[in-house]
Amino acid sequence: MRRTLPVALVVTALLATAVPAGSAAAQTLTWGACPEGAAAPRLECSTLEVPLDHHNPGGERIEIAISRLASENPAKRRGVLLTNPGGPGGGGLGYPALLASSGLPQEVLDSYDIIGFDPRGVGRSTPVTCELTPEQQARGAFASYAHTSADVTREAGYARSIAQQCTTSPTGRMLPHTTTANTARDMERIRKALGEQKISFLGASYGTYLGAVYATMFPDRGDRVVLDSNLGPGGYDVTAMRRFARGFQDRFPDFAAYAAAHPEHGLGTTPEQVTAKYFDLAKRLDAKPVQGVNGMAFRGITFEYLYSDAALPALAKTWQAIEANQPVPLPPTTDRDNSMSARLYVICGDSRWPDSVHDYQRAVAVDRVKYPMLGAVTANIGPCAFWPDQHTEPPVRIGDRGPSNVLLLQNERDPGTPLTGAQELRRALGNRATLVTADEGGHGIYPWGDNHCAKDAATKFLTTGQRPQDLACAAAPGR
Repeated sequence: MRRTLPVALVVTALLATAVPAGSAAAQTLTWGACPEGAAAPRLECSTLEVPLDHHNPGGERIEIAISRLASENPAKRRGVLLTNPGGPGGGGLGYPALLASSGLPQEVLDSYDIIGFDPRGVGRSTPVTCELTPEQQARGAFASYAHTSADVTREAGYARSIAQQCTTSPTGRMLPHTTTANTARDMERIRKALGEQKISFLGASYGTYLGAVYATMFPDRGDRVVLDSNLGPGGYDVTAMRRFARGFQDRFPDFAAYAAAHPEHGLGTTPEQVTAKYFDLAKRLDAKPVQGVNGMAFRGITFEYLYSDAALPALAKTWQAIEANQPVPLPPTTDRDNSMSARLYVICGDSRWPDSVHDYQRAVAVDRVKYPMLGAVTANIGPCAFWPDQHTEPPVRIGDRGPSNVLLLQNERDPGTPLTGAQELRRALGNRATLVTADEGGHGIYPWGDNHCAKDAATKFLTTGQRPQDLACAAAPGR
């Protein structure tokens, strides 16, 4: 998506020194033109070789694609700002240019070389595959809506088949090594290749977990760390998956209020009527699809459009089209095998998921009542339940060891990464972090949000090092 996760203890020092001293001689990066699809004005690209298995640095190598948007003001440049847009499975090669064109302040662009990269397994880095068919890709990342326990059992068959495809794919050997911890180790290789003593970091969504893992594994190598729209300290685990339903419920009232204020869409004149319309359409589409949209797709489309206030009018028009049995305006289809496969490699490899169908039946029974809009989807079983037990190390335990150099940004009504995750991450990081919350809905604050209170806090921290104490920002004017 524009981006579905119990955590064992691990000794941070052992993680940070897993590669033997002297085994990782820094490579020299050669910058040149970016590949087609990532090219942008002033953006340069390069590649870096890293070990597939960082515990075996002399073994197989894979490539990491890297980009740089260099500071045009050497007098103000203070270092590099490594970035990640989220996912997992999302490419970041073009992200520096996207940040610049989306309003990243000039003082930040002057202060840093903005660095992007496609994480291991993704895009132009050595890619992974589950050989997903177009039909499997169209089905999306979520499970089906489980009305009964029997629905969970049926979904288990599909989930098992996807896990088997990933395991037996041509890149199945990469399963144990495509993890957030290894991506953090790749980031450390990038730092060395750039010749920097420290790196700053800007991560969004899943990128917040990646940033927290790097800050935990390499606490003395991080400079200024900004994490926007935060997963909890367990990352993208089974808990985070179930929290999508909570995020949906937190965010939906914003859309209901919008649709009620625009009766021309015919979805209701009160938020309560719009909410009732959601359940009515979902039920009808479960029984009989309209224009190729079934109940599963309807819930997924609604969830995705809730990520941005700017998308709410398009969501209302989509509902209107479904209601009238008219063609539904949907984005063009693209080959998503790599992005969907890489997502599975990471989330299934990062942590251990319940492997009993009964556990998911019980979770669905709870969340179907607690979060009726999406709970029976996000609590349902997925491929991670059948993932091979090839974990090479326990998940990274996010803690408070290290400098106080982390700023968390969080919308209060975020559908993808609900506020509760940010609050848990803040507690896990302890004195290392402060949290800025914004009385806003949607996924993502910096730099595209409208809340200047939150955005200005991030800009000030990145450019001056001054960071606020925990801060609650009021809604932007006009909200």
